[in-house]
Amino acid sequence: MLEFDTNLDSLATIKVIGVGGGGNNAVNRMIEHGVQGVEFIAVNTDAQALNLSKAEIKMQIGGKLTRGLGAGANPEVGKKAAEESKEQIEEALRGADMVFVTAGMGGGTGTGAAPVIAQIAREIGALTVGVVTRPFTFEGRKRSNQASGGIAAMKEGVDTLIVIPNDRLLEIVDKSTPMLEAFREADNVLRQGVQGISDLIATPGLINLDFADVKTIMSNKGSALMGIGAASGENRATEAAKKAVSSPLLETSIDGAQGVLMNITGGTSLSLYEVQEAADIVASASDQEVNMIFGSVINEELKDDIVVTVIATGFNEEVIQPPKQTRPTFGGMKPNQSPNPSQSIKREQPKREEPQHQEPVRTSSNQNQGAEETLDIPTFLRNRNRRR
Repeated sequence: MLEFDTNLDSLATIKVIGVGGGGNNAVNRMIEHGVQGVEFIAVNTDAQALNLSKAEIKMQIGGKLTRGLGAGANPEVGKKAAEESKEQIEEALRGADMVFVTAGMGGGTGTGAAPVIAQIAREIGALTVGVVTRPFTFEGRKRSNQASGGIAAMKEGVDTLIVIPNDRLLEIVDKSTPMLEAFREADNVLRQGVQGISDLIATPGLINLDFADVKTIMSNKGSALMGIGAASGENRATEAAKKAVSSPLLETSIDGAQGVLMNITGGTSLSLYEVQEAADIVASASDQEVNMIFGSVINEELKDDIVVTVIATGFNEEVIQPPKQTRPTFGGMKPNQSPNPSQSIKREQPKREEPQHQEPVRTSSNQNQGAEETLDIPTFLRNRNRRR
């Protein structure tokens, strides 16, 4: 008689480690939200700040170097603190199959220590995912430069990296939105990604996904996109898929992804046609040769809701560019033309193109209407149409 190991200990172990003030805050908000199935670790050079953490494991690093007083916004101090406490970090991470390292870039501890911790996680054999934020522009050039250095170091240390520019928060929240609520939006990217992967691994599906599938998509893949979309009603599958692949907070869009892991969860009314609709949205926005790993789970508690989880990787790093922070302009860049990096922070100026490269010219009375219609189309679909 065949016997099956149904012990939950055989499930993949996921650990989330928040580094520095920003990382500690993100972990606290995930714990407050009730994220299940993961172990939380808070790491800091500042003993006083660490005492405020709600994580079950709190780790002060660089005790001899900083005497518990923080890194003074110096990434080099943060790096040396992590190196000083390497054995302590290894012990905390041991046994993990997957490690999320989250930090705010630009300061001392997060910027300096997070790349070291990520490297340690990979050395012990864990699939390592970094989720970091870029500082606001108003925080100054020095902090921005330090953040760029930290992000470059993180790319060397992790399997995949997700970058959230804080400036994007200003675009998605109202002027009257409290600061706590605004930062919670950024934390949602991490929370949804962690919870989504945890659920994929732990929940048996109609079409099953496991940790090996997650590893296939995320190992040694550079930049990544993680998104979750939920919707109900008549066009719920399409709407959920669009939300999952078009997060306004991420530096990376799904356009051109070569590896996609996708899971669709719905109630007993989830139809095969809806599954196809959602999968088509995701596949059409990805690379033509995309490696799509697909799963589906029936959850009776969802009733009329559909939830689409997408993890996308395998982008061409040379052509990845952050979505523009300004309003789109029309008749600007030619299809497949990479912008000059030095111009990425400037408002894109309309250019004249040869007639054969553009749509038929509208009369002046219809120009505004055409612009509004184009704005209604998600960015990743506009990019796809340009490639045709």
